[in-house]
Amino acid sequence: MIIEQIYTGCLAQGAYYIESNGEAAIIDPLREFRPYMERAAKTNAQIKFVFETHFHADFVSGHIDLAKESGAKIVYGPNAKPDFDFYGAKDGEVLQLGGAKIKVLHTPGHTMESTCFLVSDELGKEIALFSGDTLFIGDVGRPDLAQKLVSELTSEMLAGYLFDSLRNKIMPLSDDIIVYPAHGAGSACGKNMSKETTDLLGNQKKTNYALRTDMSKDEFISEVTDGLLPPPAYFPENVMMNIHGYDSFDKVMERGMQALNPDAFELVANETGAVILDTRAPQDFVRGFIPNAINIGIDGNFAPWVGTLIPDIKQPILLITDEGRSEEVLTRLSRVGFDGSLGYLEGGFKAWKNAGKETDEIRSISAEDLARKMKTLPLTILDVRKENEFLSEHVEEAINLPLDYINENFTCIEKDKTYFVHCAGGYRSVIFNSIMRARGYHNLVDVAGGFKAIKENGNIPVTTFVCPSTLK
Repeated sequence: MIIEQIYTGCLAQGAYYIESNGEAAIIDPLREFRPYMERAAKTNAQIKFVFETHFHADFVSGHIDLAKESGAKIVYGPNAKPDFDFYGAKDGEVLQLGGAKIKVLHTPGHTMESTCFLVSDELGKEIALFSGDTLFIGDVGRPDLAQKLVSELTSEMLAGYLFDSLRNKIMPLSDDIIVYPAHGAGSACGKNMSKETTDLLGNQKKTNYALRTDMSKDEFISEVTDGLLPPPAYFPENVMMNIHGYDSFDKVMERGMQALNPDAFELVANETGAVILDTRAPQDFVRGFIPNAINIGIDGNFAPWVGTLIPDIKQPILLITDEGRSEEVLTRLSRVGFDGSLGYLEGGFKAWKNAGKETDEIRSISAEDLARKMKTLPLTILDVRKENEFLSEHVEEAINLPLDYINENFTCIEKDKTYFVHCAGGYRSVIFNSIMRARGYHNLVDVAGGFKAIKENGNIPVTTFVCPSTLK
């Protein structure tokens, strides 16, 4: 038997390839389906099943395209009612894959259709649990996402279902089973996931707070629901796409791979009101960009930030990319359902500038210069890191306005006041500054290198460090 984890760092997402005796199954595939078909072709395997652990909120699955192109059957557990052909497996049902067996374990809680898949090898030994968002390494799935779609359910009710699922379906399994979850650290589908992406179930029973044997259901509900931050705005939209279907990946790519010269790019922008999304590195963006463009660098957590910060998933988008990276950008946009790309600027920002078009820039300051200014002038420091990062350690007297909630909270920024903006290393602060500049806020100065550079400088007073793990 072959089991391979296909991990995508940008989404902190794990898809899986399983093969036995010439038959293959894919679990929770990403939108771009061809890599899975190419993997099966390497060993002349036939993809028989596409298993979905639940209706994903943080990405658009490739299940529909993959099933259509490979002839595989899409499999969901109980309570799933999508708008396309699928096989609804019963709780406890066993499906044959070559010489291996895959048992369906319905585990409601994260969502009501959440299902784990327990794999036995050719000798009949249970070896792997594909736990979806039910069980992570160090955490469990948040129980508030399905609540947004099914109004009669509360987070507490879902947490109660999750408690029962873990105790009745997962914890009785053998300690030597390997847990393969759908996500790792960095995903918004849980609170405190480990950076490890697999583990033995026995170790999770010892170390995962949610699997404590002395925990009552009420204690579990309290702990699992405590400290949940609002989910990114695009989550419900992705769920709907996964339930109802979507344009084919090939169609989305064909539409978005239109190379536009500067005049055509400008015309389309004016006619459609498209968001101009510049995906270059932040240090390149600040030195020059198309007016009103926003920067979300491709070399970062690109797709989740797009989903979090661009409010309308159907918003038309025009792209500025580094040379040769347009296809990569479009692929990553499609993973979170942003299928409205109308094309990209041929020749990139350099072509725009060479055409004599208007440009803009963001003021930037080094940590060294910031320290000098702070000795003689009272400055307003704006820290756009997450709240727990800020509480852990920050510049004294700084204001915290997390980038995550800029769309809800930006009106507290005064247009006629100068702010010196930083994040951890410079990625998020440039995103923040670009969005605010597009909204007419021109008095924001980016602190190059972020809090890391501030700390290394040593001349800017910061608060005493508090370990993030002690913060709620």
